Amino acid sequence: MLKIITGNKGFDLDEFLKKPLFAHLSTLSKDGPRESPVWFYWEDEHIYIIGTPSSDSFPGRIEENPACAIGIVELDPATGKVLHAGFRGRAAVIPFDKGIATRLLGRYLGPDEERWDPRFQGLGDSNILIKFTPETVVVRDQSFRPSI
Repeated sequence: MLKIITGNKGFDLDEFLKKPLFAHLSTLSKDGPRESPVWFYWEDEHIYIIGTPSSDSFPGRIEENPACAIGIVELDPATGKVLHAGFRGRAAVIPFDKGIATRLLGRYLGPDEERWDPRFQGLGDSNILIKFTPETVVVRDQSFRPSI
């Protein structure tokens, strides 16, 4: 069961995770921690990330050590809005699932796959999914009074 930790000001986590924001996946390697900016999809209290083992190194690191963290921030300097969700948990490399991948990419690229950048069309078995299972998430509204 996911444990949600809030500070003085929280926000609706599910609504926040519907937005096409960048997540930062932090993994461990023999040479220390590594960080990868990724697109993500939230479903049934799991975060899914598409990986390509031939060009992405994070799937191999997760197979070696599944403990990882994910940070997601929404920032609008004009309004002072700063929302942060910091997840800690474990991830697994799982076989590619076209349905999850299409839902993930559709959040960022729109519903019409034919209009997507060709790099994202027709993904298949040369790709994998990362299924991240959070144990805890820190949810904080750290907004401030804008000065610009």
